[in-house]
Amino acid sequence: MSDIFGLIDLGGTKILSLIADGSGRVYGHDKRLSLTHEGLDAVLGRMEDSLVAAEAAAGIEHREIAAVGIACPGAVDVKNGVVSSGPHLPGWQDVPLRTLMTDRLACRVVVENDGTAAALGEYTFGSGRGTRHMLYVTVSTGVGGGIVVDGELYHGASGAAGEVGHVTVDPSGPLCGCGGRGHLESFSSATSIARRGAEVIASGGSSLLARLVLEGGGQPTAMIMYQAARQGDESSVAVFAEAGRYLGIGLAGLVNIFNPEVIAIGGGVANAGKFILDPARDSLRQQALERPLRDVRILVAELGGQVGALGMAAVLMRQAQNEN
Repeated sequence: MSDIFGLIDLGGTKILSLIADGSGRVYGHDKRLSLTHEGLDAVLGRMEDSLVAAEAAAGIEHREIAAVGIACPGAVDVKNGVVSSGPHLPGWQDVPLRTLMTDRLACRVVVENDGTAAALGEYTFGSGRGTRHMLYVTVSTGVGGGIVVDGELYHGASGAAGEVGHVTVDPSGPLCGCGGRGHLESFSSATSIARRGAEVIASGGSSLLARLVLEGGGQPTAMIMYQAARQGDESSVAVFAEAGRYLGIGLAGLVNIFNPEVIAIGGGVANAGKFILDPARDSLRQQALERPLRDVRILVAELGGQVGALGMAAVLMRQAQNEN
């Protein structure tokens, strides 16, 4: 059996921990809310508790773990294990996450941007298998991604590469969570889709959506809007179509620049299927250059919600192989 790794995927809303080996086989898992508004120490404590719970589910003692990999949103200084900034992690600025979690877990810890880790996970275990050039785009609370060039992760000069959600697709568009304007994330993320849903309800544009939101707890979400779209709600369909159109514009820029073989679309919003992906593909075809467009396939990512954590298994396995 190959090395056993502890894997933590920290998100703006949840923490997912897996115990897995370098082949991607999962032995145990735990999922809980991240509750990032409670502050850094509280989040670190939940990360530790989640990993311990995953170890218990796997029947693995902590001393059997070869290393722990943490996938984290935001700009990550991979070399030093520092989270420089995290738009979905309030108050996180220059957080020495590797050092802090090493002290808590008493083992080797590796930190990577979640989109970059997910790209390597999907490349190694999912829809990118057999390719050399692949991009991963996750559309969930925010929009992120990662880049694989000639079989290797591309980090950029400071480790901040892959922030595809902050490509400007409309300079006059709405404010993004990072403070910029008209970024892809401000149009196509679950957060922005939910915001548009609230606007639809406020304008009286959909009694069906208003009823589903009321039944679902009073706040619109991308999932509730997907339910409305499936029931034929034209306003919800239009919101997804707009999000998809801007997603396609962003993808076209990536296709023109990187000329990938595959772009894998992951994240919860990808579950909306044709409502967002068909408009995205249409927009991509209109915007991308002919030659790179012929080379690329747009696929739904295969690893689902485990992609970031399994990406850290791929990161740790590669590091282990390079050390041998």
